[in-house]
Amino acid sequence: MPASGGDAVQITKGNFEAWRPTWSSDSTRIAFDANLPDRYGMRHLFVAMIDGNPSRAKIIRVTSGRGTNIAPQWSPDGTRLMYQHTDPQNSADLYVVDAKPAATSLRLTDSMPATIDRSLFVEPEMVHYAGPDGRQVPAWLLVPNNLDRSKKHPAIVWIHGDGVNQNYDGWHVQRNYAVYYSFHQYLLQKGYVVIAPDYRGSIGYGRAWREGVYMDVGGKDAKDAWMAASYLKTLTYVDTDRIGVWGLSYGGFFTLIAVTDQPKLFRAAVDVAGVVDYAMYYEDPYHGGWTTSRIGTPDQNPNVYAQASPLSHVDRLERPLLVLHGTSDVNVPYLHSVRLIDELMKKGKGDLVSFMTYPGEFHYFTREHVLRDAWNRVADFFDAHLKGGRITSH
Repeated sequence: MPASGGDAVQITKGNFEAWRPTWSSDSTRIAFDANLPDRYGMRHLFVAMIDGNPSRAKIIRVTSGRGTNIAPQWSPDGTRLMYQHTDPQNSADLYVVDAKPAATSLRLTDSMPATIDRSLFVEPEMVHYAGPDGRQVPAWLLVPNNLDRSKKHPAIVWIHGDGVNQNYDGWHVQRNYAVYYSFHQYLLQKGYVVIAPDYRGSIGYGRAWREGVYMDVGGKDAKDAWMAASYLKTLTYVDTDRIGVWGLSYGGFFTLIAVTDQPKLFRAAVDVAGVVDYAMYYEDPYHGGWTTSRIGTPDQNPNVYAQASPLSHVDRLERPLLVLHGTSDVNVPYLHSVRLIDELMKKGKGDLVSFMTYPGEFHYFTREHVLRDAWNRVADFFDAHLKGGRITSH
């Protein structure tokens, strides 16, 4: 669109999503990252050659190979792009590449500790399963290397947060989620099978999938997520009676819906800073606008708000639940978990729930001692309820 005003001109078109566009200094090119239609968990860098006519822009692909490449930034002379890259063996690092087709990238940083044996990392495999309406739900399956598939093993469903996010083919590009990916690698070493669904509302799969959550929060999107358990039960090496679930934020919300809507589906569950009632979110000045944009107001859509309130159904909880939350969380206020625990106690479910508060911690745990405590608690919790182990003191 001209800076002086006028009609917008579409530059890219296809079965993919383009993100983080940035102009070259001479305004003749736009660099962006986008997923590939046949490999949704990977992102590559592209450059749109404008040449004065955006409607006829030529799109060239700059990066190649396996992995996720995001956030391109032009060099001052406009010849190169610096960007972030991850893959199954490497967490986020900086690379630079010439802004031309099939160029060779140069690695600038290596953030992985030198003592890490990368050959131990489990590589994700994309799978699909039917959602509540028959639509295919994409998910990433991680199976421990050298797993004895003639035996039955415990499994865990991981539900990402944000709604507008996704899992990737390897390490997550965001630090907030990379710490969860690293923890899953630890769980894999302990013998757990892990699956991470990209339920409707997730990015990277086109507009229809991303917008499928609107006016249905806690409905088909939540079922997409926890129906991953049904897929796990088709795997001959998964113990159908030893499946756990956990999630962060929006994923914590889905976890709570799962254990109150289908109380016998999972053997144990972990909620990390999950929303417990979208009416509370609507009433919050910081989140009211976001909530209204997705599901309107409680008066407009009472049925949607009812399904988006696991707090109203905690009396259905039948199996162990661990709740973790930081007191300085502004994304999902700490009050959500306080209300959840209070309601569980009122309903006589106190013996099923464990609650850990982290004073001064935010939505995404950042401090080393908090992460160490949280991950030990989660690992011990799953060991106790999915493997028959004991919960140690922390």
